[in-house]
Amino acid sequence: MKILLAPAETKQSGGECKELDIKCLYDFQNTILDAYEEHIKNSTIEELSLWFGIKKLKDVQKYKRSLKDLPTMKAIQRYTGVAFEAIDYNNLNNDAQKLIDENVYIYSNLFGIVKADFCIPEYKFKQGAILSNINNEKFYKEHLKDILDDYLGDEILDLSASYYTKYYKPSANVITYKFLKDGKVVSHWAKHYRGEMVKQIALNNITSFKELLDFKFDGLELEEIQEKKNIKTIVINITKEGK
Repeated sequence: MKILLAPAETKQSGGECKELDIKCLYDFQNTILDAYEEHIKNSTIEELSLWFGIKKLKDVQKYKRSLKDLPTMKAIQRYTGVAFEAIDYNNLNNDAQKLIDENVYIYSNLFGIVKADFCIPEYKFKQGAILSNINNEKFYKEHLKDILDDYLGDEILDLSASYYTKYYKPSANVITYKFLKDGKVVSHWAKHYRGEMVKQIALNNITSFKELLDFKFDGLELEEIQEKKNIKTIVINITKEGK
């Protein structure tokens, strides 16, 4: 069972790993990376302020740089935000970290998708932004499908956001979750519990749909299961709010 996660706008700075290993990227990922570098190089600070969604021009300057010689860290550690705080990767035991490293894949507006243990630099690329010299959304939709269908296998737990169906729609069997609080669909707590689910999956060594469906997640209660084609949507009530 492979797990898909959405990235986060916020990212940890720095890194203790060497610079980005572009030889480990697919050619199409390098195409977008090169297009991003050109976009950053040729745009003014004012233009990048709008493109990044950053109001203060002095904060924009930080990101007007090449990514190829920056320090890196694992993607699962690079991204911060609600879901990644709930996963709390750095404080998990080695076995739980290994399960995440080997089975979690994180969408990226820059790289398309990366394995949790793939080392990436700090970058800025807000959701929905389109490069000036290539449509990254259409490009990734064209190039990710065959690779991911083959690589992710027959069971995919999709804990990402609906936006990333623009990048990839699995052909395999998919389980996804809808989170309710007091009968209403929620977003903030959904992000927290997606991360919490990854944490509990890793700590309990859950590696298949059967084990997933048999497991009782702390703070969540089953409401119903909806099925449509290859997607099983599990509707869950949040019974205990996270931090």
